[in-house]
Amino acid sequence: MYWATGLATYVIIWWLIMFMVLPWGVRRIEPEDLREGDDPGAPENPRMLMKVAVTTGISGVVFGLVYLVVISGVISFRV
Repeated sequence: MYWATGLATYVIIWWLIMFMVLPWGVRRIEPEDLREGDDPGAPENPRMLMKVAVTTGISGVVFGLVYLVVISGVISFRV
């Protein structure tokens, strides 16, 4: 696998997993805590740094598995 192919594959895996991790632990703002201009559907505490860290870790494992499958010759990106 060329480095550019590996990078593109990792980025795609990272974004897919990020969209899977985003809803974890989301709680809406309670109606009595709403201030002027707040959206009632907005998350109370999104904890994005934690979600980015979890996404990066899971993506590394998934990419490692994909890399092993490609290196073994089961799937080939070469034309």
